[in-house]
Amino acid sequence: MQIGDLSKRSGVHVETIRYYERVGILPQPARQANGRRRYDEADARRLGFVRHARELGFDLSSIRALLALQERPEASCESASRIAQDQLDAVESRIARLLRLRGELSRMVAECGRGRVSECRVIEALAAGETRTR
Repeated sequence: MQIGDLSKRSGVHVETIRYYERVGILPQPARQANGRRRYDEADARRLGFVRHARELGFDLSSIRALLALQERPEASCESASRIAQDQLDAVESRIARLLRLRGELSRMVAECGRGRVSECRVIEALAAGETRTR
């Protein structure tokens, strides 16, 4: 299949596919006589793996490590589990930060009298750099 077909099939933009090739996430594809890239099912599966990993928030270095592990099916999955645990820890940390942000924004909105800007609690809090944790 050609790059456009791979893009449609995988939901990954053509430029992203080319980028993944440049950085070594996808192998360089075979070329037709006219120079066009030619992909096979293994490329489509690998791109699907990468797309799903990106959707879960894995960075490219983690994906590269997971792909290397995938090529060694007899190896222990301890490294894969550690990579996934690190990602889970990062997600939990982001959730905690977002919950604090939500609380702060809720407080700012609740304290706003919706009068004039000169008396606006949202503007005051932002200008003062206030942060309170609930």
